[in-house]
Amino acid sequence: MTTAHIIILLATGLGAGFTSGLLGVGGAFIMTPVQTAVFISMGVPADIAIKLAFGTSMMVVLPTAISGVWRHGKKGIVWWKAAVVMGCCTLAGAFGGATLSTHLPGAVLSIVFGVVVLASGIRMLFFNELPQVELEPKNNPWLWAAWAIPIGVITGMLGLGGGILAVPVMVLALKSKMHTAVATSLAVMLFTSIGGLTGYIVNGLGAPNLPAYSIGYVNLPVWFLLAVTSIGMAQIGAATTHRLPAKHLRYIFAVVMFYIGLRMLGLFEWLGWPI
Repeated sequence: MTTAHIIILLATGLGAGFTSGLLGVGGAFIMTPVQTAVFISMGVPADIAIKLAFGTSMMVVLPTAISGVWRHGKKGIVWWKAAVVMGCCTLAGAFGGATLSTHLPGAVLSIVFGVVVLASGIRMLFFNELPQVELEPKNNPWLWAAWAIPIGVITGMLGLGGGILAVPVMVLALKSKMHTAVATSLAVMLFTSIGGLTGYIVNGLGAPNLPAYSIGYVNLPVWFLLAVTSIGMAQIGAATTHRLPAKHLRYIFAVVMFYIGLRMLGLFEWLGWPI
């Protein structure tokens, strides 16, 4: 690993942590493309690189989510009942999704990752929120579970914390307020990341062509460089959330997802744009 790699990963951790606290996402949709490029430049085969990126992201998500949810919890806006029910379901789903991911080609995972992120961003961008007086949160544990299981499978398969799907679901399907959805999403990710992380470690043990200091599909040096900056920035992002209107949060969320989705689909590379 070069000095340039270290600087890039530290900077990525800053961005992922801030985004995690601000938008209630794990930040994996930022970390995954960067890690994949770093691993490939280190000589890791592309098929292994993206799986390492997924697994390592899951391990970064756990402490980052703890940091962010602690800040939101102090504000009293975490919907804990929904978080626990959905979290237990996403934990099991994420383990299954991670197991499936380790048996799929890296190119397929990259395309699916891009499509899922892009679709979520488009849906959030064009969603017209109803007035708050008309919104009644769906207080139905069976409905929470029905949404949480596929969220867990998809996010485990793609190395996501889950917030990139959980936030739109909470806002659009469960009628949660945007700020509550952001905070509760982070709480759900505590469970999701454990399930996904376990899946990537167990299924990656003994895998060939792994870089040094890897436990399954988790690389410890890369994890440390990302986590050391993301944890603190999650606090700043969470504090910033409470200063922004819900509409602004939704727009930021959608635009960031739109960019990352197109980036993973290779559009900018195809156009020759260095972004």
